[in-house]
Amino acid sequence: MPADRRAIESLLAFWAEAGVDAALGDVPHDRMAAGLAALKPKPPAPARPTATISRPAAFVVEGLDPAAIEAARLAAAAAMDLGALAAAIAAFEGCDLKRQGARQAVFARGAADAAVLVIGEGPGADEDAQGQPFVGRAGKLLDRMLAAAGLTDRVFITNTVFWRPPGNRTPTAAEQAACAPFLERAIALVKPRMLLLAGGAAAKHVLKTSDGILSLHGRWFEWRSEDGTLELPALPTLHPAFLLRQPAAKKKAWDDLLKLTERLDRPARPT
Repeated sequence: MPADRRAIESLLAFWAEAGVDAALGDVPHDRMAAGLAALKPKPPAPARPTATISRPAAFVVEGLDPAAIEAARLAAAAAMDLGALAAAIAAFEGCDLKRQGARQAVFARGAADAAVLVIGEGPGADEDAQGQPFVGRAGKLLDRMLAAAGLTDRVFITNTVFWRPPGNRTPTAAEQAACAPFLERAIALVKPRMLLLAGGAAAKHVLKTSDGILSLHGRWFEWRSEDGTLELPALPTLHPAFLLRQPAAKKKAWDDLLKLTERLDRPARPT
């Protein structure tokens, strides 16, 4: 009997004694070789193409007048105090709103060293008549809310534009851009600790976003000036005119004010 046959018979007898009486397959497999093959390092998988991440489009303003904006920058930079800034705004000819029926420029009211600078949309009929921002029904509601939050003497109030838009329409992005250097100069002169953005038009302009106020309000953002020298926390909230139309939303605005006062009065961390 050949040696290999005797070895096979001996192996079969061994497995029979061990209780193995059936084969799992008709074809023999080298399990050791398969195991060793599985342990070999595999070549790296081909690189998958990187998915394109959709990002919001840049904040684009149509109808800009570069000459008018440059004139506003020069005039704003030359104003060394708030009185001079108010005069520079009144003399400015680069915003079309000035020639669309407005009686006068409406700049600001409040404390010149305010901790909070409130920015609204633009003057309405009452503001156009009296020459101060937020003096109509919406302004009176704003004052009551600020008083309830303990902010009456801690705010400086202004708008993104300084002339009343016809029919109290929302100012255009180009109109806001023409006035922006004056707004930034006001922030630089007042030196507030934070900004409160009243309404969607103000929040979108200041934060350079297209998101709606209902998604922005109550969330903190970082505002940075065009030249990068100023950076402040900014909190959007609902415009008081909206609250007059939707009284149920007052709680949301009140919660925003509480969030602002909590941060404003938070003890400074020891250095």
